[in-house]
Amino acid sequence: MTTWNFSSGPAILPRPVVEKAAAAILDFKGSGIGVLECSHRSKLYEPVVASAEARLRKLMGIPEAYAVLFLQGGASTQFAQVPQNLLASGDVADYTDTGTWASKAIKEAKHFGKINVIASTKEADGTYRSVPRNLQVTEGAKYLHITSNNTIFGTQVHEFPDVGIPLVSDMSSDICSRVIDVEKFGVIYAGAQKNLGPSGVTVVIVRKDLLGKTDRAIPTMADYRTHIDAGSMFNTPPAFGIFVLDLVLEWLEGQGGIPGIQKINDAKAAKLYAEIDRNPLFQGTVAVEDRSRMNVCFVPLNKEHEDPFKKLCLSRGMVDFTGHRSVGGFRASIYNAMPEAGIDAMIEAMRDFEKSNG
Repeated sequence: MTTWNFSSGPAILPRPVVEKAAAAILDFKGSGIGVLECSHRSKLYEPVVASAEARLRKLMGIPEAYAVLFLQGGASTQFAQVPQNLLASGDVADYTDTGTWASKAIKEAKHFGKINVIASTKEADGTYRSVPRNLQVTEGAKYLHITSNNTIFGTQVHEFPDVGIPLVSDMSSDICSRVIDVEKFGVIYAGAQKNLGPSGVTVVIVRKDLLGKTDRAIPTMADYRTHIDAGSMFNTPPAFGIFVLDLVLEWLEGQGGIPGIQKINDAKAAKLYAEIDRNPLFQGTVAVEDRSRMNVCFVPLNKEHEDPFKKLCLSRGMVDFTGHRSVGGFRASIYNAMPEAGIDAMIEAMRDFEKSNG
């Protein structure tokens, strides 16, 4: 029986990537040693980082004015590292509050400057069912921070605003899933564990001219310039994670690049949402116009159906599709590597459940 991994992260990886990575653990490039044992300073490994950067630049259309970094610490470290590098102590930055991770980013940023929350879609029950529009930034704000996709609640920003200041975006759960204009952004950061590779690698894309303008001493490891100067090799990087990330980007090239994978992702999401809207036993949890194409959240109309439907899906090889505890119900995370057959399996289970319980 096929296993369909709907985990929100660490998440499904393309099968060809897993096979190549598994082989390299035993023997990396015919060297007789595995990639896990290979020095990051060796001539054997050094081309991996260069390859990953080159592929990402080409796929996303990243200009030379931007640095591409492969760091550690996850997106949660970037909640502090971004304002630490971009804000002087008296500077202002604007943030939108659209979910759990956005609110955590706001909390960390307040250590480094004046933070204005210019929009929040938090509802009385603590959930978020939409994303804000018609944003008005604060005069003099250095940047506007946006969480592009909200993994827990299943909302997504489908059109990034033009507000006259650099955007900073946490794209952990939808980077490389759709075409974006990188030049709208001052910083893009993302944990790799949803669309780019295994946990342990954080991608940071930063416009270099924004750096070096704070009035604070930045710890060496927290200063983006440290890692730019060292080509992401100032200290031992997450070497295996970067290697797998490079394999994922190679796979993505074979899908027609980002335009190709966006077409696939749009079709997968539309198919699953169509069944949610058609099936009288289920309903979506967020505003239709703000539905995420990465994290499809839905609930049974009858709470008593939750456990039986979960058992049916588990019996058919579907795993890690339970909704976050703050939302309940179900969450099908359908990142780049989720094949359409996985969507079909979920839809078939929903229809069969309807037949026996409708």
